[in-house]
Amino acid sequence: MSHHFIHENRPGRVVFAAGARARLPEEIDRLGLHRLIVVCTPGHADLAAELAAPLGDRIADLHPHATMHVPAAVAAETVARAREIGADGCLAIGGGSAIGLAKAVAKDTGLPIVAVPTTYAGSEMTPIWGLTTDGRKTTGRDPRVLPSVVVYDPELTTTLPSALSVTSGVNALAHAAEALYAPDSSPIHTLMAAEAARALADALPRVVADPDDIDARSDALYGAWLAGSVLGATTMSLHHKLCHILGGTFNLPHAETHTAVLPHVLAFNLPAAPAARTALETALDTTEPASQLFHLARSLGADMSLTALGMPEDGVETVVSQALAHPYANPRLVTEADVRRILGRALTGAAPA
Repeated sequence: MSHHFIHENRPGRVVFAAGARARLPEEIDRLGLHRLIVVCTPGHADLAAELAAPLGDRIADLHPHATMHVPAAVAAETVARAREIGADGCLAIGGGSAIGLAKAVAKDTGLPIVAVPTTYAGSEMTPIWGLTTDGRKTTGRDPRVLPSVVVYDPELTTTLPSALSVTSGVNALAHAAEALYAPDSSPIHTLMAAEAARALADALPRVVADPDDIDARSDALYGAWLAGSVLGATTMSLHHKLCHILGGTFNLPHAETHTAVLPHVLAFNLPAAPAARTALETALDTTEPASQLFHLARSLGADMSLTALGMPEDGVETVVSQALAHPYANPRLVTEADVRRILGRALTGAAPA
């Protein structure tokens, strides 16, 4: 077999263990940080205060204002606050909203990030930032926004409700799936993506059956770590393009939107990506990966209808125009009719065709 690829490892340190949150002070010391701004959502303020307590006077401010899709105004306010208090680092506690806000701070200030994920979003493993302005989400890559340390503690995910665990996990699986047909993937990325898909598909039913099962939570978080790693190292395609538009334009919930859209994009793309299809067939133990993923998510309680998630039917025109105006690399050429077909099935929650 002939291989042609470029593989680049991303810098950063990962600490993964049940109870790993206890190691946070030594990781902060290791980086030499003394004035941290702690960012989280309002709902995670108590948890953030609990995790920050052992850090004592190294916490300069607790800033519980992270919001889904990182509105530019919220980002600007947080950057200003970090500068006002003379922060020398940013501690992000939570999911993609908190870590996304920390990245906005790092992009503008260069402050190092320490991330403590509580979901399966995977953003903590990427140099990708995103900001939403006037209903449009803009993303980019900057090595400064890649966290210096990620502390993975599966025990912190046990409070993630089962329904959100499923959609957060499928969101992670979407990173792995699109990495399998990314134009800049490598053999290592392929192995990581396939293992991520396998681990997530195996773990999610166990998480739903027993949300306090630390082994299941650990397996899901392990899969999310791998999926986030390949997300940060490869180019995402049609699925992520559509979800960024849907989230930024209509403020649809991030993980739920990825879950509803992914099976339909896979049904469209996998016929043109045989190696990716084979890898997903093995990972999901099926000959029909798109259908298997759809039925798995639905059987675990995910709502597979974009309409139910809040997308207006007349919004299709906006998504079509934006998707075709700035297309992503994709295994297949994407036409207007293709986007309409994918969105049409995702709107109603129909099975992929």
